[in-house]
Amino acid sequence: MAALYEESCATAPGREYRGRKDFLHRLTRDIWRPGFAMLTAEAPDLVGCAFGFPVPRDGSWWNGFRGTLPQDVDQLTASGHTFAISGIVVRPSERHHGLADRLQERLLADHRALLGATLVDRTHRAACAGFRSRGWRDIGLVYRPPGPTVLRALVLPRGEPTTVKPGHVAQQARIR
Repeated sequence: MAALYEESCATAPGREYRGRKDFLHRLTRDIWRPGFAMLTAEAPDLVGCAFGFPVPRDGSWWNGFRGTLPQDVDQLTASGHTFAISGIVVRPSERHHGLADRLQERLLADHRALLGATLVDRTHRAACAGFRSRGWRDIGLVYRPPGPTVLRALVLPRGEPTTVKPGHVAQQARIR
């Protein structure tokens, strides 16, 4: 997993070890969260993975959000329909084949999420651009201690995770 992360990230020379260590620290922290889930893709070797966890209903995941959290995001969080994607890693040779899209969609669908959520370091412009290119919307900034860590809060609205019966219309989650 860490080798895939190193291969997939453009890290400044001499910073590879720090990036690998930070990735493993985040992954280890997330594994202990209730409801943690991970999907992997192999062809035949590991070429990608996505992982995350349900956002707690109490809204604590949004602590440090600057401004007012959009009402729809707050409501979907409180209802237990928000799933945090805390990592997507894809081998560079697989990036233009839709693998990240398929991994994120499957992870969200498996957890019946109406809203995907992620926090990305605002200085990681490529990661922010990658999420935006897959339909994620920027809703603001989150400040997290220690230090001056500033994260972009991105959300991905999804349709109702139920089977539509004849004569019924599925509702869509709307994020302003």
